[in-house]
Amino acid sequence: MDVFVNKVKCTGCQHCKDVCPVAVFEMKSRKDAAGANADTAPEGMKWTGATDPEVHKKWADAKDGHKHFADENDGTSGGLSVAVQGSACILCQACLIECEGECIHITDDSGVRYDSIYK
Repeated sequence: MDVFVNKVKCTGCQHCKDVCPVAVFEMKSRKDAAGANADTAPEGMKWTGATDPEVHKKWADAKDGHKHFADENDGTSGGLSVAVQGSACILCQACLIECEGECIHITDDSGVRYDSIYK
């Protein structure tokens, strides 16, 4: 199983980390590109310091209790999601449904790709 997060679209909501039963995800600082890019995200989906403008527009002023686009994670939200244990994924797809930024991508062992679609 291969799992990665498109950092350009990650809001930092932490839903993926909260719902994953096998601890695939960790939240990393937006100020630490090396840490934020520690999964298999391809070029163009790695963190370079810029958020997708459409995702930012949609979530920047949301009043849902999350610290969207905050540099650091405070234990509840903020930072960037990184799939540090992608091989542990059991394809339950909970993260794919909960991801606000629709930025999670999973490829199973037979090559089928699953992309997040926010509920």
